[in-house]
Amino acid sequence: MASVALVVHNDRSSAANLARETARWLIEGGHAVRLLRPDAEVVGRNDLAVDPDELTNGCDVAVSLGGDGTMLRTVDLVAAHDIPVVGVNLGQLGYLTEVDPARLRDALTQFFAGDYQIEERMLLSVRVDAPSGGVDAAEAVALNEAVIEKTESGHTVRLDVTINDHFFTPYATDGVIVATPTGSTAYAFSARGPIVAPTHRALLLTPVSPHMLFDRTLVLEPTTELRITVAGHRPAALSVDGRMLGQLRRGDGIVATAAPHAARLVIFAPRDFHQILKSKFGLSDR
Repeated sequence: MASVALVVHNDRSSAANLARETARWLIEGGHAVRLLRPDAEVVGRNDLAVDPDELTNGCDVAVSLGGDGTMLRTVDLVAAHDIPVVGVNLGQLGYLTEVDPARLRDALTQFFAGDYQIEERMLLSVRVDAPSGGVDAAEAVALNEAVIEKTESGHTVRLDVTINDHFFTPYATDGVIVATPTGSTAYAFSARGPIVAPTHRALLLTPVSPHMLFDRTLVLEPTTELRITVAGHRPAALSVDGRMLGQLRRGDGIVATAAPHAARLVIFAPRDFHQILKSKFGLSDR
């Protein structure tokens, strides 16, 4: 029997209802179910509540019930422990989610039978160097991106970029995005970055509305170490996969590179990334 972690979108009643039904079905089948305490409260199953370290200990699979944001949260919770993730699409775009809610039980039955594949996605390792104390986190992991951007409307920030210990250039910009290939269809896409097939391994450095002639995305080797430092007097906000970590001030920065482990997404049929793009963007065949 398997141990299953359910990660639930806290603001969607459909996610809570599906989690409640799925937990009951799994337990009746002899499986163990666990939820983080805030999720368990929303679902109404406090008897299944665990702390974060207990969520991953001995866990066989994590099920994300929500949209792409819930998938990002789930990956952040379990990726370091090599736990596979089943994504259930209760959101809108659903680039990351694999399963429709109506077929979740069938999908889990397939998983328990070993009838699935694992698609690995590169993760971004973000090391924070903030002597000012504006960011508490020392390290973070992202499936999509890390973003350093201005905090005041109407003003740019100055960010110095170093590549593999060699100074590259200062950016006067609204911000910069360091994205993975998976994140190329997220914020980096809206900043006119390239679309990269998500199973590639690369770092994408994309400036946001730069006030300079050089405004192109750099696509770099995954082993590249990118250091981004706040060089001007204006602070910059640091977020990782949409989680706001705090403010960076002059001399503060991050070092970003490929993480040593990958996100392990469960798929039940080969994913055609080009067809997904066509569907999401409404592209015609002719």
